[in-house]
Amino acid sequence: MAKYFAHESSYVDDNLKIGDDTKIWHFSHILSGSNIGTNCSFGQNCVVGPKVNIGNGVKVQNNISIYEGVEIEDDVFLGPSMVFTNVVNPRAFIVRREEFKKTLLKKGCSIGANATIVCGITIGEYALIGSGTVVNKDVKPYALMVGVPARQIGWVSKAGNTLKFDKNNIALDSFDNIMYKIQNDNLILIEE
Repeated sequence: MAKYFAHESSYVDDNLKIGDDTKIWHFSHILSGSNIGTNCSFGQNCVVGPKVNIGNGVKVQNNISIYEGVEIEDDVFLGPSMVFTNVVNPRAFIVRREEFKKTLLKKGCSIGANATIVCGITIGEYALIGSGTVVNKDVKPYALMVGVPARQIGWVSKAGNTLKFDKNNIALDSFDNIMYKIQNDNLILIEE
């Protein structure tokens, strides 16, 4: 039996999985069919599911709804009041449950407060989406994205630091001493 914490004001439905050491705070609702990993945190007023998959170590800040069709890998950060969509052309009077688009957030990426993630895209590993950004197409791993619509303005390290490159397109993040290189318009880690 998993050992997780759910505040007394939250609702946790049956027929779901929640990993050890996960915390679900005030006024949140976890719907059936969802799978949540270990050591996750859901702030106040969050809704998950139904049928959502969330990895380990995911941090979900206040006021976030994670809809069916969204898949989140390990160590992802979701800033306060960021938004997911799951239908491209919603209408109140048309049921489009069969048209939900898959949205994938890869390991370690971070989404800033009040950002909007339009359905049907993939956000790459360790990408950083700035606050208020509207993302409507795929994002490369380690990309730093801002604006409406989102545009890439640089690259970030695993630690989330903006990288500064030398004339050989090499950068060092002094936080963890990992070196990076731009190659074919993608960021790669240089193995030591």
